[in-house]
Amino acid sequence: MKAREVNFDGLVGPTHNYSGLAVGNLASQRSIHSVSNPKAAAKQGLRKMKILHDLGVPQGVLPPHDRPAVDVLRQLGFMGRDEDVLRSARLHDPKLLAACCSASSMWAANAATVCPSADSADRKVHFTPANLRSNFHRAIEAPTTARVLKALFNDSERFVHHVPLPAAEMFGDEGAANHTRFCSGYGEPGVQLFVYGRSALDRNTGVPARHPARQTLEASRAVARLHGLDSARVVFAQQSPPAIDAGVFHNDVITVSNQNVFIFHEHALVHQDEVKREIGSKTGSQLHLIEVAATDISLLDSVSTYLFNSQLVTLPTGKMALIVPQECKDSMPVWAYLQKLVEDYDVLERIEVVEVRQSMENGGGPACLRLRIVLTDDEIRSINRSTLFDNDLFERLSAWVDQHYRDQLHEADLSDPLLLEESRAALDELTQLLDLGSIYSFQR
Repeated sequence: MKAREVNFDGLVGPTHNYSGLAVGNLASQRSIHSVSNPKAAAKQGLRKMKILHDLGVPQGVLPPHDRPAVDVLRQLGFMGRDEDVLRSARLHDPKLLAACCSASSMWAANAATVCPSADSADRKVHFTPANLRSNFHRAIEAPTTARVLKALFNDSERFVHHVPLPAAEMFGDEGAANHTRFCSGYGEPGVQLFVYGRSALDRNTGVPARHPARQTLEASRAVARLHGLDSARVVFAQQSPPAIDAGVFHNDVITVSNQNVFIFHEHALVHQDEVKREIGSKTGSQLHLIEVAATDISLLDSVSTYLFNSQLVTLPTGKMALIVPQECKDSMPVWAYLQKLVEDYDVLERIEVVEVRQSMENGGGPACLRLRIVLTDDEIRSINRSTLFDNDLFERLSAWVDQHYRDQLHEADLSDPLLLEESRAALDELTQLLDLGSIYSFQR
């Protein structure tokens, strides 16, 4: 069946800031207390979407979440009017306030794990929002993520929406950032790779020494069951503990794939040779396994440039393009390697450089900003088409950002009642622009 991969990018929210909330995310820690530019961040994200659209790659949009999350602060004991809640949180627990102001939903790769209809037992597209229990500022995203996905994919004949996994230590789930799919064509049955950092039950699996392993094997297995996957077409692999300690907090910081191409670092996975053999045997088709040697690109350079957090996409020509952040071009060894990659592999047609520095400084490259969803033509026709990207939507969203976003945001501004008013006004208008209905708590 004819199908396409649609990249649904998360719009950067008006409260984009650098509070250093994510342990193990080296870029986030380096940028802590820096002054952010929400307007520039949102514009950079929109320009990346425009580049993908102009290349002929289907593109969609996911809205930001409602921040500051005043309802969450009230749940945690801060009382009074909205401005009183913000002021009190700033005075008594500024780190908690920062967590409730995070614009981290922009990294849509963590929003959910999605299974295309070609792979599921009931031939429907399955969505499981990630519980993101490893970090509080992300864990509070799950309810809104579920409402957003249901608003976009609201045809029960074609789409199945599961609730997030229990937010317990055993079922830590980070979404599609630790999941990928191999196939000969998007509409053909695929092989799904789930990468986990640790097992909650098997204490014999190695764990990192410095940084937390966020995804559990138990969570990955649960998602595979929920989506009705054939075990003969599923691979579970453990992320390398030394890689996690080097700053590889998600698998998409050390591997990148699309259809039958898999680019991965030498130190990406535990028992990597065995994993390669299993993937190869289960795909049963020609698979381009491109292993990047540490002598060519070190773990340090991989993390600092986010080489593997690039987007590998199929162009209308059938060849592929690698969408890399500007930081890759700024690194001599990485850029030289990328030029050689294009020379050596005919399937790779071009390297496209994008500027997403505001996101990169908080630990998210091009791939972090998107949730990729494989859809048939019939499924595409059934979704909320107001969220599909085109030149008109680009212009309207750009004007929306210009009207509502600040070009500077300090941590001290997070308790400003005007920021809350500005954010809600922006999101209220956005839900109308994208025909989403009342998805935010302040609208209900």
